Amino acid sequence: MRFDWDDLRHFLAVARTGQLSAAARRLRSNHVTVSRRIDRLEQALAMRLFERSPRGYTLTILGERLVGHAEAMEREVEGFGETILGSGEWTRGVARLSTPEGFGNFFLAERLPRFARSHPGLLVEFVTLQQIVSLSRREADLSVTLSAPTGGPYSSERIARYRLFLYASRGYLAAQGAIGTAAETKGHPLIGYVEDMIFTPGLDYLQEILPGMRAGYQSSSIQAQLQATLSGFGLCILPHFIAHRHPDLVAILPEAIHLERDYWMSFHEDLASAPRIRVLADFVRREAEGFAAAFSGDSLLVGQRA
Repeated sequence: MRFDWDDLRHFLAVARTGQLSAAARRLRSNHVTVSRRIDRLEQALAMRLFERSPRGYTLTILGERLVGHAEAMEREVEGFGETILGSGEWTRGVARLSTPEGFGNFFLAERLPRFARSHPGLLVEFVTLQQIVSLSRREADLSVTLSAPTGGPYSSERIARYRLFLYASRGYLAAQGAIGTAAETKGHPLIGYVEDMIFTPGLDYLQEILPGMRAGYQSSSIQAQLQATLSGFGLCILPHFIAHRHPDLVAILPEAIHLERDYWMSFHEDLASAPRIRVLADFVRREAEGFAAAFSGDSLLVGQRA
């Protein structure tokens, strides 16, 4: 039985992505080399590790058993490299980070390039989707979500609490008149998520903050909702950290109409000691802590003002 760590590294990349081409991108290689490595490993072990199909590669039972052992070796190799070279020089490989659209596009996107420049050996795959990316299926190494995973071998921590308020553009309010009470919002068009595409209860704002009302303009994208609000279509519930960048947006009755949500960061417990995951998690945590004032929106609440 002869194989080396590099074979197992290719095995883990395919196990985590389910595709030769995706694994090749992670490894900065090509799909022919990845396929050859997998074939060689299977021959050396005299076992079939993957079922091949037009949809990709699926782990066999034996392949699933090998994943845990291969990941343990991965941690040992990374730990050895960090001990010998130091964490800054050793941090390398691939780390896939998934976040909600709002957190990713309006907060992290402008910060992450700075992290990438300081860790040239680490390829960060930054995924922002209007859906939940599965840690259990290895669709991401590190995930930011609106709630912590329930069950499973995950390490989770709350990294930010943020507030959302009801907003309208100054032009809309000038044309339609000021809104003095919560009851007066019922006469205005609303902007919100597509109802049957709300993939997590944390995004079902209207039922919590304006029960019984329905959005007349719906989009799965918070970016599109923001643009509709800026264009003067009507009222929209937006996170303060997104809306505060736009002086043309006005928070309506912020003391009475607001809600709170949390961002949670999670990853597999078996990745906790991996340098590539640890340095990325530390960066996201540190940046979120430094942005706490914008996340909280305390400046809009009289009781919270200094």
